[in-house]
Amino acid sequence: MTREEKTQFIDGLTIKINEANIFYLADIAGLNAEGSTKLRRTCFNSNVKLEVVKNSLLKKALEKANGNYDELYSTLVGNTSIMFSTVGNTPAKIIKDFRKKSSTPLLKGAFIEEAIYIGDENLEFLINIKSKEELIGDIIALLQSPAKNVISALKSSGGKIAGIVKTLSERPE
Repeated sequence: MTREEKTQFIDGLTIKINEANIFYLADIAGLNAEGSTKLRRTCFNSNVKLEVVKNSLLKKALEKANGNYDELYSTLVGNTSIMFSTVGNTPAKIIKDFRKKSSTPLLKGAFIEEAIYIGDENLEFLINIKSKEELIGDIIALLQSPAKNVISALKSSGGKIAGIVKTLSERPE
């Protein structure tokens, strides 16, 4: 790779990092060609972009990118792949699913909405992170709950004022 090609690659990777709110660094060494192909296919089907990168080029891209990624520099040893995603827990789920059949990939680090997680021991925690859509769904369900209770109370009492007052007075605050 020529110096110009390296510069272009670093610039392209820097743009991807700046645009990404979520990316994972993983070690996929040990996967054979078949395993690597399955991982790439799974990532593609889950809307996760997987790229194998040289550590030196990735470090330069992280240094040029907007944001502070200093904590991730220590993970840039050995084989490194970067997984870009729009959902915080999708790459973690992919990694866990693959580890049912082999010991790789290993989580090196993750950047999720300005938070950095280092080490494979964070995998279970990252799996349990809720996506933005899941959180919005939970909030909507919580907001709908009181309205549903009032409507059901109105229907159950047959429309009588005494039944409504009784139902509302028995309701905990």
